[in-house]
Amino acid sequence: MRKVMQRSLGGPGVLEVVEADVPEPGWAEVLVEVKAAGVNPVDWKVRGGGLGYLPFSVGWDVSGVVRALGAGVTRFKVGDEVFGMPRFPIEAGAYADFVTGPSRQFALKPSGLSHVQAAGLSLAGLTAWQALVSTAGLEADQRVLIPAGAGGVGHLAVQIAKCRGAYVMATASTAKHEFVRGLGADEVFDYRSVDVGSHVSGVDVLLATVAGQLEELAGTLTPGGWVIALNGGDVKAAQHLSEAGFHSAFMLVEPDRADLETLAALVRSGSLTVHVDKVFPLEQAAEAHRFGETGRSTGKIILVP
Repeated sequence: MRKVMQRSLGGPGVLEVVEADVPEPGWAEVLVEVKAAGVNPVDWKVRGGGLGYLPFSVGWDVSGVVRALGAGVTRFKVGDEVFGMPRFPIEAGAYADFVTGPSRQFALKPSGLSHVQAAGLSLAGLTAWQALVSTAGLEADQRVLIPAGAGGVGHLAVQIAKCRGAYVMATASTAKHEFVRGLGADEVFDYRSVDVGSHVSGVDVLLATVAGQLEELAGTLTPGGWVIALNGGDVKAAQHLSEAGFHSAFMLVEPDRADLETLAALVRSGSLTVHVDKVFPLEQAAEAHRFGETGRSTGKIILVP
């Protein structure tokens, strides 16, 4: 099979397609034929920062078809269409023709969602759900602020917050305002022309999707409001907010069967959809990273073997 690997740390050019053996599923694992793989900011961060060893492969989001079952698997059968985020944050190697992972880190793909869309749902969708709902306990009528509301995590977070009954505010460039409003946002601000930190107030939940913005947006929070930091660089700022009387936490997304099935149910109900910006063939993984690192994508970037 083909697999994207890297033998050194660095820019997109370190990614290369190599030939590899099809992996065997271990105990309680499944072998999935990859139909599409999602590209996320964590992929290029790890590409440059590493996993502590070389060579390795980045990529976790995957949608595909179960082709073999490891011993003890009862949740799936061969031929099932599934999506998931196996093994995160350790190496999974989803940029490939085949991938293995624990069966309970996958869920059945909703029939109305294409593999290309499903490949963009797991990591970003789980991040949004686990931050807004599992961590902050977002409730109806609360006010939530989502920077980068047109991004991979942001566009799913807007929809999840809206289906929870929240009043949703988001930031995006003016050209993307119509898109973000179409997702359900009640207010959208152009971060380049509006000082959101002083213009917005009464925020109950702030989802810190953009690194380095926490301190400038802290003034939007209501007393005792929630801040969820998604970037390691915001940990200290989150700690300072906690000391100032706010609820704050740094959150790392986790593979979770129940949460995947909740996302799938939202898709089936029509409350959640995945917008795909660009699709690249597996051989153009470097180009997909270059595009992602511009920060201009709307929704998700996908690789197709």
